[in-house]
Amino acid sequence: MKIGIFFGGPAREREVSFAGGRTALANLDKGLFEPILIFVDGRGRFRLATSDFLQSASLREALPQDDSGFSVYDESLSADVLDPLLPELRPEQFRDHFDLAFLAMHGPDCEDGAIQGLLEWHKMPYTGPGLVGSAVGINKILQNELIALANGQQKKTATINRDAYEQADKAQFFQSLIEHLGLPIVVKAPHQGSSIGVAIVREADLTQFCRSVQQCFFTMSIQPDGWSKLSEWADLSADDKRELAQNMVSLDAGISFPVVIEQTGDVIKHPKEFIDKLDALTRDQSVGAITLASLNAEDEVLFEEFIRGQEFSCGVIQDDDQIAIALPPTEIYNVTSFDFESKYKLNTTKKRIPVETSLENNRKIQLAVAHVFTRLGINVYSRIDGFLTPAGDVLLHDPNTIPGMSPSSLIFKQMAEIGLNLANSLTYLIRQSLRERIRTGKDTFHLKHLLADLDAQLANRKMSPLPERVVSFGDSDEGFAAAKQKYNELAASGTVRPSLMYIKSKQEAYEIPVNLLFKDTIAELETALSQPRHPLLVETAEHARHITERYV
Repeated sequence: MKIGIFFGGPAREREVSFAGGRTALANLDKGLFEPILIFVDGRGRFRLATSDFLQSASLREALPQDDSGFSVYDESLSADVLDPLLPELRPEQFRDHFDLAFLAMHGPDCEDGAIQGLLEWHKMPYTGPGLVGSAVGINKILQNELIALANGQQKKTATINRDAYEQADKAQFFQSLIEHLGLPIVVKAPHQGSSIGVAIVREADLTQFCRSVQQCFFTMSIQPDGWSKLSEWADLSADDKRELAQNMVSLDAGISFPVVIEQTGDVIKHPKEFIDKLDALTRDQSVGAITLASLNAEDEVLFEEFIRGQEFSCGVIQDDDQIAIALPPTEIYNVTSFDFESKYKLNTTKKRIPVETSLENNRKIQLAVAHVFTRLGINVYSRIDGFLTPAGDVLLHDPNTIPGMSPSSLIFKQMAEIGLNLANSLTYLIRQSLRERIRTGKDTFHLKHLLADLDAQLANRKMSPLPERVVSFGDSDEGFAAAKQKYNELAASGTVRPSLMYIKSKQEAYEIPVNLLFKDTIAELETALSQPRHPLLVETAEHARHITERYV
């Protein structure tokens, strides 16, 4: 079966998606599937790519650049700059190139039902939840309302749209939020993921509040006498101006290009153009306040009370009878802040499976996420986040219908706890997605044929197992890391069945189960080997056995 791996996209999470495309390519079972790379550019065009394109450390490094000295995304370049490197592919041509679209994209247009609807129109099956679950999963405001209807949870929230906010008395509005939500206040852009567009207002500081709200609207005000002054721009050195303009390119922290000057309607696509425009505005003595806004600025902002408790993230999968099975929840602790930088770029945030609480509370989390997964119309798989409060209440938010897909992503760690390695997990996503697309009643015969062929190959693997290949390693962290990488490469080759063997000494050796593949060090591995497995992990693996045994 030919699998079109879709990565990139126009959303702010495209760097996360770029890494996810690399993961899917590396770990797709080549004995079952042939990968075809489909890069989706910043303008939403589909392009055939080669594996070389994914070898760069980041998407920006992979893209061609101009001679300005700035590092930019393709929206800042001419529309045809990618044509010689990555030929465009029209949606009506999809079925000439692949049989199923593997979606490794995130955010608006990629995770909200837009690409899913386009694919359904062209009779192309795709991975992940369908239209309903995707539409719900992208909107944090709607999620809060539907989760409360589904399970009765009570969490204080408020929303405001951009027009109302601009006309409001900011001090009075901030005070009303403090009275309603207390401090700290969580400010969120409702359609973003990966902790992009999230700010915490911890003190009754009006300036900080206004900055946080603008950050989540993806706007920036520059006022003659405000906190960001046009006069200050004139005093900056050329290097400082270039640094500020380059920082604006960032999709996870900056406003990003293209931006529009709302007072004039001028669209600025490039950092150099931004510098030239602000230089001109500074010289114009008649210019008052100006507002810069991303062309994809949010129109609403969500405010939530700050929940004090243990933060967790819990994946959900389903079987052929559409029964949702929650995976073991992961606790996320030692979080210094709740933004993209803290969760994805720093090493301060720690994770453990399951949540460090009672067995009863871990089960309570699983029941809650499985129930909400089903009630919100999500299918195939998802990851739902939440908090366990000191009182033992489970408060859920933010279902992720296409969780991040780096090799160390939480969803893959949790699937390993039920016995699925990376290659098995991707095969599950493809097979279960085919099963769910059949339920739409569109192109049913063709989809059933694809599913039957895949099931026949999986059954043949069970009857005639691939030859075993042992990958051994000693007591160094470097050797352990290399062995895990080799294991994953062999698992994805589709030619052998790898097993991992820890040679501690001449007299002592251990076969490492799949669930321990995600330990980072030998010390962590030895601790896990010396302790009995947590009863929740044993219990969850047993509940999912009828799913796991199809792929292992």
